[in-house]
Amino acid sequence: MQLPALYITGTDTGIGKTFSSCVLLHALRQSGRRASGMKPVASGCHATPQGWRNDDALALLAASDPAPRYADLNPFALPQPLAPEIAAAEAGVTLSLAPIEAAFARLQATADSVVVEGVGGWLAPLSATLEQMDVVRALQLPVVMVVGMRLGCLNHARLTAQAIAASGAHCIGWIGNEVDPQMARRDENFALLRTRLPLPCWGRLPYAPGTDPATLARCLRLGGQA
Repeated sequence: MQLPALYITGTDTGIGKTFSSCVLLHALRQSGRRASGMKPVASGCHATPQGWRNDDALALLAASDPAPRYADLNPFALPQPLAPEIAAAEAGVTLSLAPIEAAFARLQATADSVVVEGVGGWLAPLSATLEQMDVVRALQLPVVMVVGMRLGCLNHARLTAQAIAASGAHCIGWIGNEVDPQMARRDENFALLRTRLPLPCWGRLPYAPGTDPATLARCLRLGGQA
């Protein structure tokens, strides 16, 4: 399956988009591709001598080969850990497509695959005039949905899949990510998701805090069905 670029969205915030993206980057690399990550907009950054840095973006950087310049991986680094629209306003920054498109083009020039991680859930806006769908459309990206495996995931996953389709984007698969070790009937819920989502399943990532994402690449099957 040719995967020159992907957009990673999720069923909510805090459901492991970054970790799943890192595992996906390693899976792409282990398949022989040069793969780099991208986090166009990141809120919640810390100051460094080199500028503002975001932990999620740094995780993508560590999983990338070739390793891009940070400014290309994360064009908009916003200090406050808030919704992007609010964080950008507080920083006096106007979020726009042009810097994202330019950075993406530079990443594509050196990598076979670029994994672009979104913010929050699919309908989390970037600004008053910019939606995540605008980024997907501008960069011509297929979407992979990360489902946080916890109570309520069936509803959140189905709603997100419907919203992606209604936006006109093409969702090519989903990844189940176990974020709640106490979730009851995880296997049954995963089986129901496979039945109810009209999308290929790319795999299921176990609850494994602190695990090197490279070791979990075997859990994914690029293009499905895992």
